[in-house]
Amino acid sequence: MDKKCTDDTKKCDALTIRPIGHIHTDFPEKFGIPRQSGLVPSLQAAITLEGECKNPDCIRNIEQFTHLWLIWGFSANQDKGWSPTVRPPRLGGNVHTGVFASRAPFRPNPLGLSCVRLERVCLKGENGLEGPVLFVSGADLMDGTPIYDIKPYAPLFDSHPEASGSFTHDTIRHRLTVHCEDILLDILPPEKRDVLLDILSLDPRPGYHDDPERIYGLDFGKWSVRFRVDGNELYVEEIFQNKK
Repeated sequence: MDKKCTDDTKKCDALTIRPIGHIHTDFPEKFGIPRQSGLVPSLQAAITLEGECKNPDCIRNIEQFTHLWLIWGFSANQDKGWSPTVRPPRLGGNVHTGVFASRAPFRPNPLGLSCVRLERVCLKGENGLEGPVLFVSGADLMDGTPIYDIKPYAPLFDSHPEASGSFTHDTIRHRLTVHCEDILLDILPPEKRDVLLDILSLDPRPGYHDDPERIYGLDFGKWSVRFRVDGNELYVEEIFQNKK
Protein backbone atom coordinates (compact mmCIF):
# COMPACT_ATOMS: atom_id res chain seq x y z
CA MET A 1 0.00 0.00 0.00
CA ASP A 2 1.48 3.35 -1.00
CA LYS A 3 1.68 6.38 1.27
CA LYS A 4 -1.32 8.10 -0.35
CA CYS A 5 -3.60 5.12 0.34
CA THR A 6 -2.35 4.96 3.91
CA ASP A 7 -3.04 8.66 4.45
CA ASP A 8 -6.49 8.37 2.90
CA THR A 9 -7.31 5.44 5.18
CA LYS A 10 -6.28 7.36 8.27
CA LYS A 11 -8.35 10.32 7.12
CA CYS A 12 -11.41 8.10 6.68
CA ASP A 13 -10.86 6.45 10.07
CA ALA A 14 -10.84 9.78 11.89
CA LEU A 15 -14.20 10.93 13.19
CA THR A 16 -15.28 14.32 14.45
CA ILE A 17 -18.47 14.26 16.49
CA ARG A 18 -20.49 17.04 18.03
CA PRO A 19 -23.17 16.92 20.72
CA ILE A 20 -26.76 16.58 19.59
CA GLY A 21 -27.82 17.87 23.00
CA HIS A 22 -27.13 17.82 26.73
CA ILE A 23 -28.63 16.11 29.75
CA HIS A 24 -29.82 17.91 32.88
CA THR A 25 -29.55 15.99 36.16
CA ASP A 26 -29.29 16.55 39.92
CA PHE A 27 -25.53 15.86 39.93
CA PRO A 28 -23.36 18.97 39.54
CA GLU A 29 -20.29 16.84 40.33
CA LYS A 30 -19.21 13.25 39.61
CA PHE A 31 -19.22 12.09 43.23
CA GLY A 32 -22.43 10.27 44.12
CA ILE A 33 -23.57 9.45 40.59
CA PRO A 34 -24.74 5.81 40.37
CA ARG A 35 -22.00 3.70 38.83
CA GLN A 36 -24.35 2.28 36.21
CA SER A 37 -27.60 3.36 34.62
CA GLY A 38 -30.79 1.86 36.01
CA LEU A 39 -29.49 1.34 39.56
CA VAL A 40 -31.75 4.16 40.76
CA PRO A 41 -34.83 3.82 38.53
CA SER A 42 -36.60 6.83 40.10
CA LEU A 43 -33.73 9.22 39.31
CA GLN A 44 -35.14 11.80 36.89
CA ALA A 45 -33.32 13.70 34.12
CA ALA A 46 -34.11 15.69 30.99
CA ILE A 47 -32.38 15.73 27.60
CA THR A 48 -32.53 18.87 25.47
CA LEU A 49 -31.70 18.73 21.78
CA GLU A 50 -29.68 21.36 19.96
CA GLY A 51 -29.01 22.78 16.50
CA GLU A 52 -30.38 20.78 13.60
CA CYS A 53 -31.41 18.04 16.04
CA LYS A 54 -34.07 20.30 17.56
CA ASN A 55 -36.17 19.44 14.53
CA PRO A 56 -39.12 17.44 15.96
CA ASP A 57 -38.76 15.02 13.05
CA CYS A 58 -35.57 13.71 14.68
CA ILE A 59 -37.60 12.12 17.47
CA ARG A 60 -40.72 11.19 15.53
CA ASN A 61 -42.17 7.92 16.95
CA ILE A 62 -39.56 7.77 19.72
CA GLU A 63 -42.37 7.52 22.29
CA GLN A 64 -43.09 4.04 20.90
CA PHE A 65 -39.99 2.83 22.75
CA THR A 66 -39.86 2.49 26.53
CA HIS A 67 -36.05 2.62 26.80
CA LEU A 68 -33.23 4.40 25.01
CA TRP A 69 -29.49 4.00 24.62
CA LEU A 70 -27.53 7.20 25.23
CA ILE A 71 -24.06 7.63 23.78
CA TRP A 72 -22.37 10.45 25.65
CA GLY A 73 -19.03 11.98 26.51
CA PHE A 74 -16.95 11.83 29.70
CA SER A 75 -16.60 15.59 29.47
CA ALA A 76 -14.94 15.95 32.89
CA ASN A 77 -12.20 13.43 32.03
CA GLN A 78 -11.17 14.28 28.49
CA ASP A 79 -7.87 15.91 29.46
CA LYS A 80 -6.75 13.20 31.91
CA GLY A 81 -5.60 10.51 29.50
CA TRP A 82 -6.13 6.77 29.83
CA SER A 83 -4.34 3.54 30.71
CA PRO A 84 -4.56 0.00 29.27
CA THR A 85 -5.59 -1.25 32.72
CA VAL A 86 -7.95 0.22 35.34
CA ARG A 87 -8.90 -0.53 38.94
CA PRO A 88 -12.69 -0.94 39.23
CA PRO A 89 -14.08 0.37 42.56
CA ARG A 90 -16.10 -2.79 43.07
CA LEU A 91 -12.87 -4.84 43.07
CA GLY A 92 -11.57 -2.78 45.98
CA GLY A 93 -9.62 -0.29 43.88
CA ASN A 94 -6.48 -2.47 43.95
CA VAL A 95 -7.17 -5.13 41.30
CA HIS A 96 -6.25 -4.30 37.70
CA THR A 97 -8.36 -5.27 34.72
CA GLY A 98 -8.24 -4.26 31.08
CA VAL A 99 -9.86 -0.97 30.13
CA PHE A 100 -12.02 -2.78 27.56
CA ALA A 101 -13.13 -5.25 30.26
CA SER A 102 -14.51 -2.36 32.29
CA ARG A 103 -16.72 0.69 32.04
CA ALA A 104 -14.10 3.00 33.50
CA PRO A 105 -14.39 6.67 32.46
CA PHE A 106 -10.75 6.94 31.36
CA ARG A 107 -10.77 5.48 27.84
CA PRO A 108 -8.99 5.93 24.48
CA ASN A 109 -12.15 7.64 23.24
CA PRO A 110 -14.04 9.17 26.20
CA LEU A 111 -17.47 7.80 25.29
CA GLY A 112 -20.06 6.43 27.70
CA LEU A 113 -23.10 4.23 27.12
CA SER A 114 -26.25 4.27 29.26
CA CYS A 115 -29.68 2.70 29.01
CA VAL A 116 -32.48 4.89 30.36
CA ARG A 117 -36.24 4.70 30.50
CA LEU A 118 -38.13 7.22 28.37
CA GLU A 119 -40.84 8.71 30.58
CA ARG A 120 -42.32 11.26 28.20
CA VAL A 121 -41.63 13.68 25.36
CA CYS A 122 -42.33 17.42 25.41
CA LEU A 123 -41.99 19.13 22.04
CA LYS A 124 -42.53 22.68 23.30
CA GLY A 125 -40.23 22.59 26.31
CA GLU A 126 -40.86 22.67 30.04
CA ASN A 127 -39.36 23.83 33.36
CA GLY A 128 -37.28 26.49 31.66
CA LEU A 129 -35.93 24.06 29.05
CA GLU A 130 -36.48 24.68 25.36
CA GLY A 131 -38.10 21.88 23.41
CA PRO A 132 -37.96 19.26 22.30
CA VAL A 133 -37.20 17.65 25.68
CA LEU A 134 -36.92 13.95 26.46
CA PHE A 135 -37.70 13.20 30.09
CA VAL A 136 -35.91 10.03 31.19
CA SER A 137 -35.27 8.06 34.36
CA GLY A 138 -32.40 5.91 35.63
CA ALA A 139 -29.59 8.00 34.11
CA ASP A 140 -26.06 7.88 35.56
CA LEU A 141 -24.77 11.16 34.11
CA MET A 142 -23.47 14.42 35.48
CA ASP A 143 -25.44 17.60 34.84
CA GLY A 144 -24.50 19.15 31.49
CA THR A 145 -23.02 15.96 30.00
CA PRO A 146 -22.97 16.14 26.18
CA ILE A 147 -25.13 13.58 24.38
CA TYR A 148 -23.68 12.42 21.06
CA ASP A 149 -26.37 10.00 19.93
CA ILE A 150 -29.65 8.41 20.99
CA LYS A 151 -30.74 4.97 19.84
CA PRO A 152 -33.86 2.98 20.74
CA TYR A 153 -33.44 0.00 23.04
CA ALA A 154 -34.73 -3.11 21.25
CA PRO A 155 -35.35 -5.87 23.84
CA LEU A 156 -35.46 -8.61 21.21
CA PHE A 157 -31.84 -7.88 20.27
CA ASP A 158 -30.37 -5.95 23.21
CA SER A 159 -31.43 -8.21 26.10
CA HIS A 160 -29.30 -11.28 26.90
CA PRO A 161 -30.41 -12.71 30.28
CA GLU A 162 -27.93 -15.59 29.98
CA ALA A 163 -24.92 -13.26 29.68
CA SER A 164 -22.11 -13.33 32.24
CA GLY A 165 -21.36 -10.01 33.90
CA SER A 166 -18.16 -10.87 35.81
CA PHE A 167 -17.62 -8.55 38.80
CA THR A 168 -20.45 -6.24 37.71
CA HIS A 169 -23.00 -8.68 39.17
CA ASP A 170 -21.91 -7.50 42.61
CA THR A 171 -22.80 -3.87 41.87
CA ILE A 172 -26.53 -4.19 42.44
CA ARG A 173 -26.08 -6.54 45.43
CA HIS A 174 -23.74 -4.18 47.27
CA ARG A 175 -26.09 -1.97 49.26
CA LEU A 176 -25.66 -0.08 52.50
CA THR A 177 -28.27 0.41 55.19
CA VAL A 178 -28.94 4.16 55.30
CA HIS A 179 -29.80 5.91 58.56
CA CYS A 180 -31.27 9.39 58.19
CA GLU A 181 -33.45 11.28 60.65
CA ASP A 182 -36.80 12.47 59.35
CA ILE A 183 -35.98 16.05 60.34
CA LEU A 184 -33.14 15.98 57.81
CA LEU A 185 -35.17 14.39 55.03
CA ASP A 186 -37.91 16.98 55.54
CA ILE A 187 -35.55 19.57 54.03
CA LEU A 188 -35.96 17.85 50.66
CA PRO A 189 -39.08 17.87 48.46
CA PRO A 190 -41.07 14.64 48.97
CA GLU A 191 -40.23 13.35 45.48
CA LYS A 192 -36.48 13.63 46.15
CA ARG A 193 -36.29 11.82 49.51
CA ASP A 194 -36.43 8.18 48.45
CA VAL A 195 -34.24 8.95 45.45
CA LEU A 196 -31.48 10.31 47.70
CA LEU A 197 -31.70 7.34 50.08
CA ASP A 198 -31.43 4.98 47.13
CA ILE A 199 -28.35 6.82 45.83
CA LEU A 200 -26.66 6.69 49.24
CA SER A 201 -27.39 2.98 49.63
CA LEU A 202 -25.16 2.33 46.59
CA ASP A 203 -22.14 3.56 48.62
CA PRO A 204 -20.77 6.55 46.66
CA ARG A 205 -17.30 6.22 48.23
CA PRO A 206 -14.26 4.87 46.34
CA GLY A 207 -14.01 1.13 46.96
CA TYR A 208 -10.80 1.41 48.96
CA HIS A 209 -12.13 3.93 51.54
CA ASP A 210 -13.02 2.41 54.91
CA ASP A 211 -12.46 5.13 57.54
CA PRO A 212 -15.64 5.11 59.71
CA GLU A 213 -14.93 8.63 60.98
CA ARG A 214 -14.45 10.29 57.61
CA ILE A 215 -17.21 12.69 56.56
CA TYR A 216 -18.12 12.71 52.88
CA GLY A 217 -19.98 15.43 51.00
CA LEU A 218 -22.38 14.86 48.12
CA ASP A 219 -24.18 17.53 46.11
CA PHE A 220 -27.65 16.53 44.98
CA GLY A 221 -29.62 19.13 43.06
CA LYS A 222 -29.92 22.23 45.26
CA TRP A 223 -28.79 20.38 48.38
CA SER A 224 -25.60 19.18 50.02
CA VAL A 225 -25.45 15.98 52.03
CA ARG A 226 -22.83 15.05 54.62
CA PHE A 227 -22.50 11.40 55.65
CA ARG A 228 -20.15 8.77 57.05
CA VAL A 229 -19.99 5.00 56.61
CA ASP A 230 -19.20 2.38 59.24
CA GLY A 231 -19.12 -1.11 57.77
CA ASN A 232 -22.40 -1.60 55.92
CA GLU A 233 -24.13 1.25 57.74
CA LEU A 234 -24.35 4.77 56.31
CA TYR A 235 -25.24 7.65 58.62
CA VAL A 236 -26.46 10.97 57.24
CA GLU A 237 -25.05 13.74 59.42
CA GLU A 238 -26.40 16.81 57.67
CA ILE A 239 -28.53 17.99 54.75
CA PHE A 240 -28.69 21.65 53.81
CA GLN A 241 -29.58 23.78 50.80
CA ASN A 242 -26.68 25.15 48.78
CA LYS A 243 -26.25 28.91 48.86
CA LYS A 244 -24.89 29.08 45.30
